[in-house]
Amino acid sequence: MATLHKTPKRVVMHRWHWRGKNLRGETVSGELVAADATEVRKELARQKIIVKRVTRKTGLFGLGRIRSRDVTLFARQMATMIRAGIPLLQACRVVAETLKNPAMRNLVENLANDISAGASFSEALSRHPARFDRMFIAMVAAGEQAGALDRMLERIASYREKIETLKGRIRKALYYPTAVIAVGIGVTALLLIKVVPQFESLFASFGADLPAFTRMTIHLSELAQAYWWQAILAMIAAGFLLKHLASRSDTFAYRLHALLLRLPVLGNIVDKGSIARFSRTLATTFSAGIPLVEALETATGATGNRVHQRALTNIREDVGNGQQLNFAMRRTRVFPIMAVQMVSIGEEAGELETMLDKVAEFYEEEVDNQVDALTSLLEPLIIVVLGVLVGGLVTSMYLPIFQMGSAI
Repeated sequence: MATLHKTPKRVVMHRWHWRGKNLRGETVSGELVAADATEVRKELARQKIIVKRVTRKTGLFGLGRIRSRDVTLFARQMATMIRAGIPLLQACRVVAETLKNPAMRNLVENLANDISAGASFSEALSRHPARFDRMFIAMVAAGEQAGALDRMLERIASYREKIETLKGRIRKALYYPTAVIAVGIGVTALLLIKVVPQFESLFASFGADLPAFTRMTIHLSELAQAYWWQAILAMIAAGFLLKHLASRSDTFAYRLHALLLRLPVLGNIVDKGSIARFSRTLATTFSAGIPLVEALETATGATGNRVHQRALTNIREDVGNGQQLNFAMRRTRVFPIMAVQMVSIGEEAGELETMLDKVAEFYEEEVDNQVDALTSLLEPLIIVVLGVLVGGLVTSMYLPIFQMGSAI
């Protein structure tokens, strides 16, 4: 008879604050990570502590979320500790005590437990692939082998800080136009739904024909009042549908990312940002002694764009077959000529990682300049768009009043 295997239930860990008395009658307190209060009481009973109170410090959904900057801070702190001569296990314990994020603190404590059980630092990290990517683990392993773990962790932290700064600039470039459009739609909808109906009741008492512009505004107001919630639901549904299709269909996601690259101004920013991330990641991993083919595999996931990811997959295959990196990049027709030429110079001079760093710096600066230019361009555009929308609606509502005044 076949045995049915049940899917294990996910255990949500919380941080608990406890207070009690020890065997000498002294009041003691502290914190523990456990699934429930019963586990906390059992652990304290094992330590001969009489529990007075146990309260949960974290929220309903567990210890919270680990952000990218938490991992970056962890790498920076570990590099500092190891450089100061503190043993790895003790460094993990000290860093865990300084972290304010309960989820990250719990993660570091788990790493410390794995290390105390005999695992290397890279092995402990590899048991948490959702938190530490392949590049992080590979560079830590290389640092352990070379006896330069502190320098590798410092390099990882610097790399992650630069990538996060770049991502923040690109997000700003994408969110700013979205915010402009959202503000324009919101103000227009508010006027059509709340303000125009007040004028409509006033115009009904005039008993005269209204100007065409006013009639059009009133018609739009009636549509907005009747279907505003359907419009909101349609936009939300469209957003979820796009996200679902992008996650399920590689072809759809590829076309969506290709369309994003073709957008004026924004597409250029996303394209250069993706190239900068690829160059920075490849330079960091290759300089750590990781083979080029493996470094390319790591860099493929760092671009954040399906068009560049597909191109890098082809590049990795070509390089694995013995072709030079610059020739493989040129074949894809995705990377700019300047980037390809700089990579070619780096390969010929034996300074590939240095030239890749220069490529990353150049395109990061380009992204910064274009984001600043876009921001400067959109600021007056916001005023113009809102002025036209609001001014047009207000003018259409006051036209009948002006006509009546001139007739009198």
